[in-house]
Amino acid sequence: MRRLGWSDVTAKSLWLNRRQLIAGGAALAATPALARIEAAPSGYSTDLAPNTFEEITSYNNFYEFGTDKGDPARHAGGLTTDPWSIVIDGLVDRPGTYDLADVVREQPLEERIYRFRCVEAWSMVIPWIGFELAGLLNRVGVQPGARFVAFETLVRPEEMPGVASPFIQWPYREGLRLDEAMHPLTILATGLYGEEMPKQNGAPIRLVVPWKYGFKSIKSIVRISLTADMPPTTWNMLQPQEYGFYANVNPKVDHPRWSQASERRVGAGLFAGREDTLMFNGYEAEVASLYAGQDLAVDY
Repeated sequence: MRRLGWSDVTAKSLWLNRRQLIAGGAALAATPALARIEAAPSGYSTDLAPNTFEEITSYNNFYEFGTDKGDPARHAGGLTTDPWSIVIDGLVDRPGTYDLADVVREQPLEERIYRFRCVEAWSMVIPWIGFELAGLLNRVGVQPGARFVAFETLVRPEEMPGVASPFIQWPYREGLRLDEAMHPLTILATGLYGEEMPKQNGAPIRLVVPWKYGFKSIKSIVRISLTADMPPTTWNMLQPQEYGFYANVNPKVDHPRWSQASERRVGAGLFAGREDTLMFNGYEAEVASLYAGQDLAVDY
């Protein structure tokens, strides 16, 4: 598959400026709160106070680097993220292998402060920097037969020690229905807290779908495919009785091994207690219409 670019529509100076903007926070990495990428604020942001940079980057799941919450921070430093390319294929008008600079070109960056809810019943508030996935899909041209969008994560054993474990059939896979992917809340994130995306959080580009459990927001993306059929997804392949394709945050549908009615906010303190989990993670007004007529206890 040939490598494509947007050079016939975008002046080189524009995409160089975009790439410099994404990397602009690195110079102030010692002071994350000051290392601001110039991204527009978003009306979709929550007014909740974000978790700290340290909390977000030291407590998370990224199984390619290990199964402990601290493994990504310990082991992801050696990940090579430049150069980076993404294969976009399937039912699109312009399939190809796109450099990261081509993927982000002309996409308006916004700061989206989103709730984040893990299926394990812990939560955070994270200030992502990114752009709507719909913008990229529209540029490559979605064909009429497309109904789903499938994603794959990088597999690089020499830099990702966790892939030596056979418990996941690598690469890590995820997917969305097309209307979910095109929803304005769904973004591709290239940074957080005004800095370029930390490697342990899915550098250089990851998906963020705030009304779904965190495992749907796949990291370090190397392939995006438009398909007619529902694609296989990693946790559904591993344990279909526990992890459905949709994985919408739903306090009324428990995980077989724990309740989903409440959550522990990371960083809230030992005596803060648990918080009630909100339907669709607090985004019910925006996304409930996507599931009109569906039984969400069945389409879990």
